[in-house]
Amino acid sequence: MVSAGPASLRRIAALAVPALVVLAAEPLYLLVDTAVVGHLGPAPLAALAIGGTLLTVAAWLGNVLAYGTTSRAARRFGAGDRAGAVAEGVQASWLALALGGLLAVAAQLGAEPLTGLMAGDNPELAAAAADWLRIAALGAPGLLLATAGHGWLRGVQDYWRPMRYVLGANLLSAVLCPVLVYPVGLGLAGSAVANVVAQTLAGGLFVRALVVERVRLAPTPAVIGRQLLLGRDLLLRGAAMQACFLSATAVAARFGTAAVGAHQITLQLWFFCALALDSVAIAAPSLVGAALGGHRAAEARVLARRIAVIGGLGGAAGAVLIGAGAGVLPGVFSPDPQVHAQAMLAWPWFVAMLPAAGVVFALDGVLIGAGDVRYLRNLTLAATLGGFLPAVWTAYALDLGLGGIWAGLTLFIVIRLATQLARMRSGRWIVIGAVRP
Repeated sequence: MVSAGPASLRRIAALAVPALVVLAAEPLYLLVDTAVVGHLGPAPLAALAIGGTLLTVAAWLGNVLAYGTTSRAARRFGAGDRAGAVAEGVQASWLALALGGLLAVAAQLGAEPLTGLMAGDNPELAAAAADWLRIAALGAPGLLLATAGHGWLRGVQDYWRPMRYVLGANLLSAVLCPVLVYPVGLGLAGSAVANVVAQTLAGGLFVRALVVERVRLAPTPAVIGRQLLLGRDLLLRGAAMQACFLSATAVAARFGTAAVGAHQITLQLWFFCALALDSVAIAAPSLVGAALGGHRAAEARVLARRIAVIGGLGGAAGAVLIGAGAGVLPGVFSPDPQVHAQAMLAWPWFVAMLPAAGVVFALDGVLIGAGDVRYLRNLTLAATLGGFLPAVWTAYALDLGLGGIWAGLTLFIVIRLATQLARMRSGRWIVIGAVRP
């Protein structure tokens, strides 16, 4: 039995540190991408904002797949069945390949209608965003294969291989992006090509990790079906979050090019902070799932409390850094003073929500590790339908600008925090055994 005492803090750190590197690598690359494209001008930056927001659907599906796979693999690993944990990764990878292929095809067929809906009355912006999206979506199979790989490797508490794979792929892409955009002369399309290279390379490396495990690689429909059942609730939860971010970008676009460019900068910084905070949250499914799979309910409770505290402290530290950088960070991504002025409307809300968000993300990880995904689904839908969506469209109707949009995002976080804390106190999230009923 793993101790629930001080060793648990070391265990959390041992998983969270490499997870932080993995999670920071992608948003750091996206920040580089935003900075490179931002210096092409406000219009390409706005096109990247729209195309990139639509492409987050692939990242969202990948996260759903990764979290569900981690939960199932961790419970089997905690029960002493490593082979069963790796087998979950094989089936998740088949599912990832199929979903990634469907997304790539869907983007080729539907790019123009989707970007047109997002861009509003701006056909040139919609066309540029559609061109970027068609290219970038070709990396979706690799992206989803990589996230499936993250899932099973986290489940068996191996965080070092994902760190090496993701760092290598994103470093290569960070070098390629400015080269393709400027000296090669591809402009905005060069950003999309660099994305595809990184995602395809990462996916190939995670497939190789499965091959070297020497397990049966054939698809097993029954296991894939059970993964889809678990993924259903995570999918609905993720759909609610996507509705928030897509609506936020769509409303920002209706406030003008400078507003949507500023929203892109703030949103990418928000994603960077969120994924950095998720390094602790991602340790939670591995540790909590393994504890519950090994019938160690008391350890799971201690881990949940400690992970929540660490998440809150991380969010507070992020708030201090983002607040201190208010006068500097927007200028890194765009030289346009109008974009800077618009970013400052969102900045106070961005800073204020970070401490609460750190706790929210940590408790997301705890509840996913416990397999309590139906509750997560319900609370996220409630926060979206009863909080964010009314707030953001009210901001549009009353012309409240980016400040109104980001106030809605803050409300979304606060509602989730209150309901998660209530769930923790109830204890109804604790179910022991190798597989949650």
